[in-house]
Amino acid sequence: MKQKQGQLSNAELAAFFGQMAMIQHAGIPSVEGIVMMADDATDEETKKLLASINEAINETGLLYPALSGAGVFPDYALNMIHIGESSGNLDEVMSALADYYEREDAISKEIRSAVTYPLIMIGIMIAIVAILLVRVMPVFQQVYRQLGSDMTGLSATLLHVGNFLGSYGYLFLLAFMILCVGVVWLVRRKKIRLPFMNDFYEKISAGRFASGMALTLASGLDTDESLDMILQLVEDEEAQKKIRECRELSVNGTELPDALAKSGIFSGLNARLISVGYRVGSVDTVMKKVAERYQEETQDKIESIISIIEPSMVAALSLIVGLVLLSVILPLLGILSGMGGL
Repeated sequence: MKQKQGQLSNAELAAFFGQMAMIQHAGIPSVEGIVMMADDATDEETKKLLASINEAINETGLLYPALSGAGVFPDYALNMIHIGESSGNLDEVMSALADYYEREDAISKEIRSAVTYPLIMIGIMIAIVAILLVRVMPVFQQVYRQLGSDMTGLSATLLHVGNFLGSYGYLFLLAFMILCVGVVWLVRRKKIRLPFMNDFYEKISAGRFASGMALTLASGLDTDESLDMILQLVEDEEAQKKIRECRELSVNGTELPDALAKSGIFSGLNARLISVGYRVGSVDTVMKKVAERYQEETQDKIESIISIIEPSMVAALSLIVGLVLLSVILPLLGILSGMGGL
């Protein structure tokens, strides 16, 4: 865990709250736990961050203002710690936060994988085609000239394209790299969505909602307060609209399972599970299970997307390479046949 200008990453938050949960469960005071964590830290930035937190705890005697003053923890986590500290439920809150940010880290990795893998495949395909056009096509052109002929039709067009790429290829490479970086940045910032990943994003939003509800309800918040806090977690506009609708239904007297179903947040088995959990008074436990199910489903979705993309890219590459080679070889065979070379 390193101190930085912005907030800590999900992985760093999961590690911090996981250690704090163990410390709290062991009955060790927060101030002693922070000192122990600082002693185990392997880099100076982490030691400085923990030292500043420790100093603040010594001044106030509370963990919430110390972490708030560090400036690297998200508001949602700070609010939950404040609730846990006020209710004497800090150890459970720390454990829940560790689980939550572990899932968030897994989701972030899945999003990067879903976006990066297709871009890498496209890059490899473009590189192979470019090498074929820039390096291989001129060799065939020399063969044609030695036979007293020139390329015509599609092969001539591809040769001209190859010559153009050979002269200005660095500009195309730069443009492609900028495009890739731009797409990754926009997807990670939720500015654009890849059409084939809509279902994936819906599962992420639903899982994030379930995980947040499990944490807030377990911390003693009521349904309306929990829904208000979850709005801080879900960045997708469509999901936020559903949560607002759910909260409005809840305020008007609709029971939570019915509000969740009517607003479209959950459906099918997950909606029935929450309905059962609501009746037996264990909604937070069921929400945690639902969050885990959604995480598994997002992982399966990523594997499904990759399993489709990989053979599709290979097939497209094979088709393009075959088309280029046939455009050259078939006329060449015709020339050789006319010369009696076969």
